[in-house]
Amino acid sequence: MSELNISQIKERAKDYIAKEKDPDFRQEVEKLLAQTGEEAEKELADRFYQNLEFGTGGLRGVIGGGYNRMNTLVVKSATQGLATYLIKTFPPKAAEGKLSAVIAFDSRHYSAQFAEASALIFAANGIKTYLFSSLRPTPELSFAIRHFGSDTGIVVTASHNPPQYNGYKAYWNDGSQVIPPHDVGIIDEVNNVKDIKEISRQEALDKGLLKIIDKEVDELYQAMVKSRLFRPQLIKEKAGEVKIVYTPLHGTGALHVEKVLGDLGLKVITVPEQREGDGNFPTVSFPNPEEAAALEMAIKLGAKEKADVVMATDPDADRFGIAVPNKDGSFTLVTGNQMGVLLADYVFLSMKELGKLPKNAAMVNSIVTTGMQKKVAEHYGAECFECLTGFKWIADVIRKWENGEFGARSFVFGTEESYGYLVETEVRDKDGVSAAAMTSEMTLYWRSKGKSLLDRLDELYSICGYWQELGISKYFKGPDGPSIMNGIMEEYRKNPPKTLGGIELAKVRDLKNGSEGLPPSDVLQFFLTDGTVVSARPSGTEPKIKFYASCRAEAGSGGLAAAKAEAARKLDAIKKDIRSVIGN
Repeated sequence: MSELNISQIKERAKDYIAKEKDPDFRQEVEKLLAQTGEEAEKELADRFYQNLEFGTGGLRGVIGGGYNRMNTLVVKSATQGLATYLIKTFPPKAAEGKLSAVIAFDSRHYSAQFAEASALIFAANGIKTYLFSSLRPTPELSFAIRHFGSDTGIVVTASHNPPQYNGYKAYWNDGSQVIPPHDVGIIDEVNNVKDIKEISRQEALDKGLLKIIDKEVDELYQAMVKSRLFRPQLIKEKAGEVKIVYTPLHGTGALHVEKVLGDLGLKVITVPEQREGDGNFPTVSFPNPEEAAALEMAIKLGAKEKADVVMATDPDADRFGIAVPNKDGSFTLVTGNQMGVLLADYVFLSMKELGKLPKNAAMVNSIVTTGMQKKVAEHYGAECFECLTGFKWIADVIRKWENGEFGARSFVFGTEESYGYLVETEVRDKDGVSAAAMTSEMTLYWRSKGKSLLDRLDELYSICGYWQELGISKYFKGPDGPSIMNGIMEEYRKNPPKTLGGIELAKVRDLKNGSEGLPPSDVLQFFLTDGTVVSARPSGTEPKIKFYASCRAEAGSGGLAAAKAEAARKLDAIKKDIRSVIGN
């Protein structure tokens, strides 16, 4: 949308007021229009200078009235576009009234309202919708799509964003988030919505176009999670020896994590102040297990209870993080890369020990995830395949293997650095619930061998070399944000650095038009002569640019401590070079 003057902004605001049926959002904009002054005009401009973009993953934005905000009208319009695309894509099913969708939502403000509004749009378009009556995690939504054989799904969540955000993730019939060509097709339909079909909740129920679901899916999902574990007998015998402190960070995780681990006989102590769903997330700045501050309360409780492991899931329970105790009683936060290494190792090891490791076993991780995981896979005679960032691409690899492409490998594990893990194929997105169950068993297994998770990680460093990662993010908010980020990426493309952190550049991989079998994506990767990889990409869900660096250092005569110091030195120098370009 070209730059608009204040008169055009106000006209768009009046248009929105005429269409928005939710009184809260409508009144927000009415009050702004009635105000005078620079601040009011600036706020109006931010709400209306563009439409909130329906991107390849759906919607995500600040809650509020306006076309550039998350609100009922924007959600309804998005759902109408998705419904139209489904009807055009599957005309025979649409004609027979056999299209269906599943909708779940988390604890964020307006999540329940947005979920029901979406369900009623689907129903008005003749699409039967299965709607959870209360909070449910993203992985269960993926599971439910596959269980019902539905054509699409929506989860209303902004994942780990701050409280003022909400979002809307669209899923396809295999239970994964949409990828090309469907993502582009849906976006086109969303952008061309003129009229929104609607019916009442009662009419949708009476016509059988709306079905409320809960327990029947919950129990199947929980049974599936437990069925993926390797050593039920060990858990039965030793469960009483392990104490777990857990926090759902005011989100959806407690329902399933407490039930699954409790059924296994494990003692789970949930942080009481963070157990219930609360869209204000009152005890944390960011409800994100990647952030050390988010686990402060859980670690404090873990120290008091002498827990063997502290666990956390984000609000929609797809991300999962842990902290583990040191010998002095303090706790070490395990990174997403390290957790992926530990789980990959445990899955491969367990399958090998139990005689269940397929000859063509393979795992999948994203291109910005640590290279150590590939070394772990190779240690067990397996393969590690890379894909673009986002679990929908891991699901795409699984789908292709199931269809006989790429030599039809047997998927055993998927992970990405941002605290996402998948140990099953019944779900096609990252699953914090199953990760919690598997981590519990893994903790118990290594404890039975007289080792902690940190002990095992050190053993893996001796096998695979020491690996350390770095992440840098810089936000560029407001109307100029996208152009600033594009400018940074284009400058790197035109004039790639000769060195990063004093290490010479060996190769550049630009994925803008696709490369080396990977689909097009706005990603640049710099491969340095020492094996370090630095990646840059604008976020697909937030106004920020993200940099990732992964480097390896051999222990050598100086041991693990020397390797850690060398890796830290390299990463610190790389960080300074990146900051010199993007600012602090």
